[in-house]
Amino acid sequence: MKVKTLHLNEEGLLRFLGSLEAKIMSLLWEKGRLTIKQAHEILNRADPLSLTTVLTVMVRLADKGLLHKESTGGGRNRLTFFTPVQTREQFITEQTKSVTDGLVEDFGSLMVSHLVDNLDKADPELIARLEKKLSELKQKP
Repeated sequence: MKVKTLHLNEEGLLRFLGSLEAKIMSLLWEKGRLTIKQAHEILNRADPLSLTTVLTVMVRLADKGLLHKESTGGGRNRLTFFTPVQTREQFITEQTKSVTDGLVEDFGSLMVSHLVDNLDKADPELIARLEKKLSELKQKP
């Protein structure tokens, strides 16, 4: 699932999700499976929210493909559970890959140049992976 809007001025999950979306996704990544009422009770402790607001955002997250919705029972005993479709790590990996793929496609050499300029901030393990990849690419005909 590719997020359609990137918020460049935000940090972390807020680059890909709205504030309440990020809170709900973080909660579900932590808890695994919740009803709207359960999510509302937990979120409402920190920041007063209406049940309808939480319901709307969770249904939208399901419509976007980020949450799986599953109903059990019927009538007054009906419960609808929401679970994340991906782990937090899978979501972040997918979104960052989508962004970098798009930037490389649109601005190839400039994108690579900026990455090279920022290598001093990179993890030494990542630099080792980069060196290995560059070595492999140099050996290809």
